[in-house]
Amino acid sequence: MKINWAEDLRERVHDLAESLGNLFVEGFHYLALFAIGGITAWASVMAFLGMVEKGHISVDDILLLFIYLELGAMVGIYFKTNHMPVRFLIYVAITALTRLLISDVSHHNGPGMGVIYVSAAILLLALSILVVRYASSQFPSEVSAKPRTRRHLVIAQNRAEGDPGES
Repeated sequence: MKINWAEDLRERVHDLAESLGNLFVEGFHYLALFAIGGITAWASVMAFLGMVEKGHISVDDILLLFIYLELGAMVGIYFKTNHMPVRFLIYVAITALTRLLISDVSHHNGPGMGVIYVSAAILLLALSILVVRYASSQFPSEVSAKPRTRRHLVIAQNRAEGDPGES
């Protein structure tokens, strides 16, 4: 019985450390998301103003705006769901490679092996999207509504047994 107070103290310290750790990690995530979202918005506005200043817009410029749009959507999805959408990263890579391909062909005007390599990379990325989509439909991940600590589980168990305990 004398050791019970030490075990209770150890468990409370553990719960406090876990709560503080979760707070710091979530705080960092939100701070980083706001920074990445702000930088993406700022970069897209600056790119658009550069296009307006040039007086004309090329397909390269439009694809660059699509890259910014996909990055912004990825930040928004991560903010709402706390999961990194891998497919959006692949979409960004495909758009960047398409932009590179169009830029290379329009500036060098000569088809070379680089065109084949970039096209093969785009095809490989497109196939990887199919694999990711198939895997996520066949093997969905379990999503919990909210992470529960040991203390929350003990309280829920006590309530189920009829003991109101801590609230």
